[in-house]
Amino acid sequence: MSADLAQALLDAARKAGADAADALVIDGTALSIDVRQGRLEHAERAESKDIGLRVLIGQRQACVSSSDTSPATLAAMAERAVAMAREAPEDPFAGLADPAMLSARRDAEGLELCDPTAEPAPAALEDDARRAEAAALAIAGVSQVDQASASYSRRSVFLAATNGFAGGYTRSSRHVSCVAITGEGTGMERDWASEGRIFQADLPDAETIGRQAGERAARRKGSRKPPSGVFPVLYDERVSSSLIGHLTGAINGTTIARGSGWLRDALGKPVLPAGFDLIEDPLRIRATGTRPFDAEGLPTQRRVWVKDGVLQGWVLDLATARKLGMQSTANASRGPTAPPSPSLSNLDLTQGARSREELLRDMGTGLLVTSLIGSTINPTTGDYSRGASGFWVENGAIAYPVNECTIAGNLRDMLMRITAANDARPHLSTRVPSLLVEGLTLAGA
Repeated sequence: MSADLAQALLDAARKAGADAADALVIDGTALSIDVRQGRLEHAERAESKDIGLRVLIGQRQACVSSSDTSPATLAAMAERAVAMAREAPEDPFAGLADPAMLSARRDAEGLELCDPTAEPAPAALEDDARRAEAAALAIAGVSQVDQASASYSRRSVFLAATNGFAGGYTRSSRHVSCVAITGEGTGMERDWASEGRIFQADLPDAETIGRQAGERAARRKGSRKPPSGVFPVLYDERVSSSLIGHLTGAINGTTIARGSGWLRDALGKPVLPAGFDLIEDPLRIRATGTRPFDAEGLPTQRRVWVKDGVLQGWVLDLATARKLGMQSTANASRGPTAPPSPSLSNLDLTQGARSREELLRDMGTGLLVTSLIGSTINPTTGDYSRGASGFWVENGAIAYPVNECTIAGNLRDMLMRITAANDARPHLSTRVPSLLVEGLTLAGA
């Protein structure tokens, strides 16, 4: 059905006068259940089919989208897109892939992206949420649960283009999450736990997730501001990937093609300490970021973005690669409403030899960050400032919980001073362990 619909969009585009076109069909089902105080608070089921069409006339392009798949709508979409493209400014870098570049893989066979078992019943999701809430409330010090949730989704994507590409795949996901609160009034503190997997059988039980949320919240009771000064900061594994996210954002081809970004002059230079690699594997089995081909039909493959600390390349789609005089790295992604843009899939940062507890012991006095709030990042200079909460560490041991503090530094300097733990969770798409960063400025009490 999706293949036929995509082909119908392409036929309509050709009939309307497009020189070239690609079509995206997304068919999805999502079910979510929220529980609070032992009662069902919210239940939602959504079934959707979204279609997107990009047409090209010479070097001009336009995108249109709809959720109506009737033949009349397809024809109207194509006509509107062609009319828009004729009025659009020329883009010398727009265009489909050469057929010789296209991926031979047209599906996700063998990658285990979709659980073949039946969709869970709403009652089963509600039971998961109730059990998570009850487990959190059973923890001493937890005053209430803000929300316990369980959800399921299944999403099919099909891409077709006039250059001959046609392929698609389906992915599924199951999630359970819980947010617990300790204390009352202005002394309330919260923390959370959440787990998601592609396969229901891989998901931890709801009690484990709820208990973890409760224990985390209870440890935050009595939080206060830490001292101000320059201290080492240990980013817990739950938040450490944000640091690497700033790095990958700075090497995105869209940023580099504009001539901006705090790493715009860093190609072939150290951006991490020696010994660190940052590797992308878009073909990892049972990983949520896996994609058998990119949004322009190019074959995805394993790439080393940082090798022994040195930056190896930019993250590119076809347009940014053409603008920079390079080859696409097959990192295009897109939705139905816009043309492709570069993005990354599954990432692995080199892990260290020591545990998080060993890094805590060795850091002496400083801050363990378990939550980040807000973000002020200068995209040109890499100057960094974020609100944070977590735990104050003295003599290598956690002393007390902290809140309402700010961490400041410069990302280029910070990333060159990281030490990695060995605690990255293996099931995550982005696997980054806890990271110790020396010499950051804290603004607290």
